[in-house]
Amino acid sequence: MAGRRLLVVGLDCAAPQLVFEAFRDELPHLRALASGGLWGVLHSCEPPITIPAWMVMMTGRTPGELGLYGFRHRRGPSYTDGWIASSQTVRLPTYADRLGVAGGRVILVGVPPAYPPRPVAGWAISCFLTPGPDSPSTYPASLKDEIARVVPGYRYDVEFRTDDRDRLLTELYDMTDGHFRTVEHLMTTRPWDLLQCVEIGVDRLHHAFWKFWDLAHPAHEPGSRYAHAMRDYYRFVDGWIGRLLERLPERTDVLVVSDHGAKAMRGAFCVNQWLAAEGDLVLARSPEAVVPIEQANVDWARTRAWGWGGYYARIFLNVRGREPQGLIAPADYPRVRAELADRLRAVRDPQGRPMATRVFTPEELYPACEGDPPDLMVYFDDLRWRSAGTIGHPSLYLAENDTGPDDAVHAHEGLYIWHRSGRAIGRRADASIYDVAPSVLRHFGLDAADLPGRGLELD
Repeated sequence: MAGRRLLVVGLDCAAPQLVFEAFRDELPHLRALASGGLWGVLHSCEPPITIPAWMVMMTGRTPGELGLYGFRHRRGPSYTDGWIASSQTVRLPTYADRLGVAGGRVILVGVPPAYPPRPVAGWAISCFLTPGPDSPSTYPASLKDEIARVVPGYRYDVEFRTDDRDRLLTELYDMTDGHFRTVEHLMTTRPWDLLQCVEIGVDRLHHAFWKFWDLAHPAHEPGSRYAHAMRDYYRFVDGWIGRLLERLPERTDVLVVSDHGAKAMRGAFCVNQWLAAEGDLVLARSPEAVVPIEQANVDWARTRAWGWGGYYARIFLNVRGREPQGLIAPADYPRVRAELADRLRAVRDPQGRPMATRVFTPEELYPACEGDPPDLMVYFDDLRWRSAGTIGHPSLYLAENDTGPDDAVHAHEGLYIWHRSGRAIGRRADASIYDVAPSVLRHFGLDAADLPGRGLELD
């Protein structure tokens, strides 16, 4: 592995329209990397969300093959029970795993899902899924005390769905500074071939401050004192990237990459409210307040479908022989699912205008569907409207997220910049998230023939 180092700076949710356009002139280090490297839009996976996207990037496999459809998953045929994605959920090898098997040394900082920490061929620090400061969060375990000395009060995440944006900004900068100081420390005190970090702060910034920057946002606030919050934070991150570049060993390639992008949120669509109005979801008693669907008094024996909220809606059908109180005959399942998909595509916005809603079955997206997939995956207005899974609202439409203040949703368009040591490229070439893993493996001289991605055009 001598002389084949790679630094991967992951910026969760970093948006190409900001890095390559709106903020380009104020990000000198990212601009310089792009001007001499290969860069472009990186089209994310389906769905374009943090989990599964980073593991899609690092394994080269689809969410279906990974069995990761989001953060939270339904547990088998249960109506109410679920499980949260973790490092133990990922059973396919990442390029870091493959490099370790080949004798390489790796450092991973905050690459989700990284809780609980699992053994790697080197050193690893957990991600935003870490429950708290007392939780195990490093591999080896002894690394935790060292990081606590380097960065006292190391933050894994911040509470970003809040109205206290001043506090959030302070915590964002503190968290991000701590993450990059940790990366700098490990970079300069450990031998490594691959060093990869993921900064979750960019994602948190977008969710809390997008409307102050975006003039076209439906909730834009002209003249806000937060108007430059996003630009200033991106400048801060760019400054840290420049600091890392100064400490890089010779003959080290640099990859800056995001797992997905961002765009303005128009609101949230109450999918279970809609299913109840359509007669697919039957309540034994109407809720007296807004409650999660798991806490609603659902008459499961008379219910055909229900949903989970989030960036996209996961719809589950109540199938006889599969669910405990299944209603839909297996022979009718394809027809019922197709008819429901058509009705979901026909949903209109509050003004009665058509939405660009996309509805998928997992099997049409993925070559395999491991784990606990939903029956339908719904992107309301191409993800511009979140899905609200709670029920008991007076309307089908919410101006805000039902889980707290939120300005942005995810976009398929992430970004990448690959700067090759000692070689100028200076060319744009848009690519797919599936191209990253084969490119990293080939960089280290490892075989990537089993992966579907074609790889980035680095030569």
